[in-house]
Amino acid sequence: MQELYPVIFFLLTVVAFVLNIFGLMQLIPLYITLPLLFIAIYATIFTFAHRKTYRGKMR
Repeated sequence: MQELYPVIFFLLTVVAFVLNIFGLMQLIPLYITLPLLFIAIYATIFTFAHRKTYRGKMR
C-alpha cells in the first residue's frame, strides 16, 4: 500500500490541476480550487520525498 500512495497523490494533483483550470475559466471559484491544488502538490512532494528516509537501525 505504501508504494501506491505516490501514484494516488499524483493522480489527485492532476485532477486538482484540471479543476484549477476550470477555476481560471471562472466555472468554479478559485478560492476552492487553489487550496485543493496546493494540498495535492504538497502531499505528492511529501510522499515522493519521504519514501527514502532513514527509520533507524534494522534488527
